[in-house]
Amino acid sequence: MRFHTYTKFNPQLADAVDLQSLLDQLADFLLQSGFAGGEQGYWGDPGEEADRSVDSLKEAILRALIESGQLTPEMLQALRGEGDAVSEEKLAELLDGLVQRLIQDGFLTTDQGANVPAGHQPVTGKGSIAQAAARDVQFNLTDKGVDFLGFKTLRHLLGSFGKSSLGSHDTPQLSTGIESDAWSKPYEFGDTLNLDVPATLANALGRTGSLDVPIDLDYRDLMVRQSEYRSSCATVLMLDTSHSMILYGEDRFTPAKKVALALTHLIKTQFPGDTIRVVLFHDSAEEIPIATLAKAQVGPYHTNTAEGLKLARRILMAQKKDMRQIIMITDGKPSALSLPDGRIYKNSMGLDGYVIAETLREVAACRKSNIMINTFMLARDRALVEFVKQMSQISRGKAYFTNTMSLGQFVLMDFLKKRTKRVS
Repeated sequence: MRFHTYTKFNPQLADAVDLQSLLDQLADFLLQSGFAGGEQGYWGDPGEEADRSVDSLKEAILRALIESGQLTPEMLQALRGEGDAVSEEKLAELLDGLVQRLIQDGFLTTDQGANVPAGHQPVTGKGSIAQAAARDVQFNLTDKGVDFLGFKTLRHLLGSFGKSSLGSHDTPQLSTGIESDAWSKPYEFGDTLNLDVPATLANALGRTGSLDVPIDLDYRDLMVRQSEYRSSCATVLMLDTSHSMILYGEDRFTPAKKVALALTHLIKTQFPGDTIRVVLFHDSAEEIPIATLAKAQVGPYHTNTAEGLKLARRILMAQKKDMRQIIMITDGKPSALSLPDGRIYKNSMGLDGYVIAETLREVAACRKSNIMINTFMLARDRALVEFVKQMSQISRGKAYFTNTMSLGQFVLMDFLKKRTKRVS
């Protein structure tokens, strides 16, 4: 059994913290989905930009350490001591050290140098030099940080399926990174010559009854292995950033971003021939790079589903893939439409017939282009359910009525099921 002895202060205490576990605990904070700044809300409330200062990061780190058990109450008491200036300085040094490690390991970057004031002031003191400096420096996730959060989310989601990733027993379940083989079959013209040597030799020996070398092989002796057929797939992930995604006391957009990062990591590591692009739809629609997904936020917007589908269709038609699909995550009805003159028509009261008709017209255009639309709906309003069902019938896609807790499992399992089929 391992024992730990904590002194009042250890200058290397920051090095003892599991950095990857800490980053996993900080996922919700790093992917926070508050209002984008500079907009007016429905009731005149100005949107607040997410606080991405190093000062707020330190507060989040401290909460994560306490909640995860890495910083026990005894350690915290030892660091704080009697609550004097010296103890506060030691706590500041610990948090500064952890921020420095996150930056040095390439998970975070700052818009200024990662310099820490030489003389540490209490981090909780109002008007202190250290606090002012930390507030002025903004942090951002790096590509490595985004990829790590995608990996951790994918591990959490796949682990919740209840299938062990260890062991060598065959199961009927699909698992990422494992290619399942079928029985061999006689070779036919046009088959890939993936020769099953033992079965081929057994056929030859059974036919001739001779062990003489060289072995007499005939065309009908040839056996080839069957394997999973994998086709290339282009995916556009459409994420709803309208106002309702954080209404009613529930943040629905942060789980959607986590699913996007997990799906991106899955495709990059297990299906390198595939592509995934991300489209945000709100009053209009826009494509964003995966690297900037962590900073994406909802705003006081309506839901222009038709414009999102139009942009996604344009992106997919530019790619030469065997399969093209749209994965749409939303929680509301279409309530906006782009007019030919560039204006945005908005109506949030009920299901507007004009908006619905134009949205379904774009769904039909996707169907004509052989693009499947799978919708993951985070709401269950009766009229909305009927609309989603109608949209699925037109596109020959699927509709999943889920919640933030099961969203990831639904998305990943649906994607994995479509990626493989048996070739006999």
